[in-house]
Amino acid sequence: MDKIGKYQVVRKIGSGATSAVYLCLDPFTQREVAIKLIYPEALKDKAKGKLYRKLFLTEASLAGKLKHPHIVEIIDAVVEEEQSYIVMEYVPGSTLERFCEVDSLLPLSDVIEIIYKCCKALDYAQRHGVIHRDIKPANILLPGGTDIKISDFGAAITADSLHTTQISAVGSPAYMSPQQIKEHPLTHQTDIYSLGVVMYKALTGRLPFSASTNVSMIYQILNAEPPKPSSLRPEIPPALDAVVLKAMAKDLEGRYQSWEQFARDLANVHELVKGSVQEISDTEKFNALRSLPFFREFTDVELWEVVRISSWHRYPQGTTLIREGDSGSSFYVLTSGEVSVTVDGKLLNMLKAGDCFGEMAYLARRAFTRSATVATLTEVTVVEIDAEMLNNASVACRQKFNGAFLGILVDRLAMANARLSQLLAERQITLL
Repeated sequence: MDKIGKYQVVRKIGSGATSAVYLCLDPFTQREVAIKLIYPEALKDKAKGKLYRKLFLTEASLAGKLKHPHIVEIIDAVVEEEQSYIVMEYVPGSTLERFCEVDSLLPLSDVIEIIYKCCKALDYAQRHGVIHRDIKPANILLPGGTDIKISDFGAAITADSLHTTQISAVGSPAYMSPQQIKEHPLTHQTDIYSLGVVMYKALTGRLPFSASTNVSMIYQILNAEPPKPSSLRPEIPPALDAVVLKAMAKDLEGRYQSWEQFARDLANVHELVKGSVQEISDTEKFNALRSLPFFREFTDVELWEVVRISSWHRYPQGTTLIREGDSGSSFYVLTSGEVSVTVDGKLLNMLKAGDCFGEMAYLARRAFTRSATVATLTEVTVVEIDAEMLNNASVACRQKFNGAFLGILVDRLAMANARLSQLLAERQITLL
């Protein structure tokens, strides 16, 4: 096969019971894409053809709707008599499945960060009316490190299409929630349960319930309690046991009520397990940005973009970050600690967490000479963003930065006016 529609086929990269996936090239954009080509005979199958068509159309209906850095983007879909296919973002690398075996487990901190990103992506999907329904390691792609992309929304429930689950046809039994098995109306909490099972497997290399048949597996999911993950991997702390088991609670009341609760507990336990690692994780970065007033108006998608384009540094007390007279192309946001701003050795201002400095390097749109010196008064953590990197960011992200900078300039102008008024009043008193 040389072409699928307008796309040039490079090679086959996978196949299943109902479709094959090809790496293709878009001749117009020269972008690599993955195309899921549905077998015509699958759609015509007397027993399951109707279900396969429903799953295909569900996934196709999401084209252009879910745009999140941790969700595989569905670019286009074509339904024709000769060919039916879905065009997706191509994600090189492996899946989480590779790291869910006892002899290839990831460090605890990496697993937590991966699950944290899944929480944020699935929260985004939920807010756009989508429940995945088939969360499992094979549907979590790993482009590199702890970066993730959730794929395969064919089994999803969308806001305008609520369907019950058929146990034998939709979803993977080992990762199904009790509510999914019982064919109850489903909410995002079914995905929370499934992600809890994924986390259990990624931490221990084993499923919480082992069975030789689907019937036995389903019985255990409904009636048995899983062993604590720490019983299979002793280095797992009690706090992490608690998070996993709460995500997998059989009753909805005992399970996490929201993705935000799940993510918050993951972030807290991440602090416990990272030990002496000095590198700042993506989980820490995202949470730090979300807590700062500077980024209040940024969406989660835009914050993940900031994480991607920024560099993070920790500096001890007494470090000069910017020196007046030097040229620079970066600006900074302080996430912790305090710095002083001086001009000709005279104190101009003191900045704390959430404040920005050096922004003229971006606003000037040219090589900029620093007009002040910024030095640390305490140990600090700063976010450094190169002006060129921001220029290449999305329009939405740049607009949010422009709005934040405008707010800073207004505040500084008001402060300058107040100081000027005070000086004039003192001068008048002196003259009198």
